[in-house]
Amino acid sequence: MPSGDVIKTEYVLEMRGINKEFPGVKALQDVSLSLRAGEVHALIGENGAGKSTLIKILAGALHATSGEIVMNGHPVHIESPVDAMQMGISVIYQELMLIPHMTVAENIYLGREPKTRLGTVDFSEMRQQAQKHLDRLSAGFSANRLVADLNIAQQQIVEIAKAVSHEVSVLVMDEPTASLTDREIVKLFELIADLKSQGVSIVYISHRMEEIFQIASVVTVMRDGQHIGTEPMEQITMDQLVNMMVGRELISGANIRDVGSRPVSLELKSVCSDKVKNISLKLGKGEILGLAGLVGAGRSEVARAIFGADAMTSGEILVDGVPVQIKCPSDAIEHGIGFVTEDRKSLGLVLPMSVRENTTLANLGRYTKGLFVNRAKETKDSQELAESLRTKITGVEMETGHLSGGNQQKVVLAKWLCRQCQILIFDEPTRGIDVAAKAEIYELIRHLADTGVSILVISSELPEVLLLCERIIVMHEGKITGELSRQEATQEKILSLAMNLENQVFSAGV
Repeated sequence: MPSGDVIKTEYVLEMRGINKEFPGVKALQDVSLSLRAGEVHALIGENGAGKSTLIKILAGALHATSGEIVMNGHPVHIESPVDAMQMGISVIYQELMLIPHMTVAENIYLGREPKTRLGTVDFSEMRQQAQKHLDRLSAGFSANRLVADLNIAQQQIVEIAKAVSHEVSVLVMDEPTASLTDREIVKLFELIADLKSQGVSIVYISHRMEEIFQIASVVTVMRDGQHIGTEPMEQITMDQLVNMMVGRELISGANIRDVGSRPVSLELKSVCSDKVKNISLKLGKGEILGLAGLVGAGRSEVARAIFGADAMTSGEILVDGVPVQIKCPSDAIEHGIGFVTEDRKSLGLVLPMSVRENTTLANLGRYTKGLFVNRAKETKDSQELAESLRTKITGVEMETGHLSGGNQQKVVLAKWLCRQCQILIFDEPTRGIDVAAKAEIYELIRHLADTGVSILVISSELPEVLLLCERIIVMHEGKITGELSRQEATQEKILSLAMNLENQVFSAGV
């Protein structure tokens, strides 16, 4: 066994025997994490495994009940996020922490704005430096843009630029690729390689297992607030990692169901909005239909038009063969359409409200009589849904904002199941969700389809589309470029249609 001094100086960062207790809950039990210079160390586990709590302690947002943190051989006390930044620790959280009505440059340098000789903010210098960080990430947008005008993928790039703008020695990335395109992911991995070459140590949290094997050299697995194991990546398989994470076998495969001939639940005829053009499609009763394409292709905009969140400029929507007028989300809900949005925090939930209140929010008429709410019935139904979805809560009165990302997604699902919608739109249903929760949601989607619910799935993960969907419609720049049956669909064919390569080749030959 090496001497204590050697152990201390071998690592840039050590978190030793970390324990964290909340009232009645042991969130972390004797967790340790060690990080070498220039190393990408993957930290994985199911939602609720304790990863976020551990990282918040490192970032100074929470304080450990016991244990110690050692940097470069010296014990340190991280009392606040400011302390962490001054020690060279920067965290990119999964949930974006940007101020919408400020510019990109102002967000990147918030609280540490460059100053002129007179002590005022040097806006020109701030914009120039911010743009350098954006260009390094090939962001493709200006530092002068308002954050509110950016999409989720662009906002994620701003978070990354903000983190690397510090003089970091330890960088934590929590699901950094969840909203990025393949091209943006390549650029991110190039940046990670560049940071590694400079000696920056990176803790990389992701539910995308292929990313872990691509960029990490070491992996630490957590489960139920405990450290399960740390292994070199070259000495472990994906199956072994999954078993360490969940402690049980998962149902991962899917049999392609015989869709046969079935009535049409939802039909779009030449639907147009500001972002989509002449969209025509049919969704059969009990069918799982995929809508694929690159970020910005218009997939979410199709969903928003169906749900009445975006105004249609022309076209027609039919539900069960009958033309309907959907001018707002309440119209869609009345016609039995539910929408599990990509941005669950802003659009799918009211975070300060309880699990019970969020579950029944879209179906309050069922629980009210006059001015009175049947609280007992609300509680009963929300408890049953939470149990059926295996939502990890202390009770239905728990504030939704205190749940992990995966459990928040389950509350969104519970809301539409409570409404008993017959048409469900899932936009990125497993974004930021761990392997076990993904399997559960896949199982739920298949079960809903088996009971006759018609489902439209929008996903940027092609393996997910191929696993779940019986037909796949592909979009590019607001238009449909092709349709594939599950039997003929491959990742290559979907990407070709998503990039409109077939039409480009055809045009070039004319």
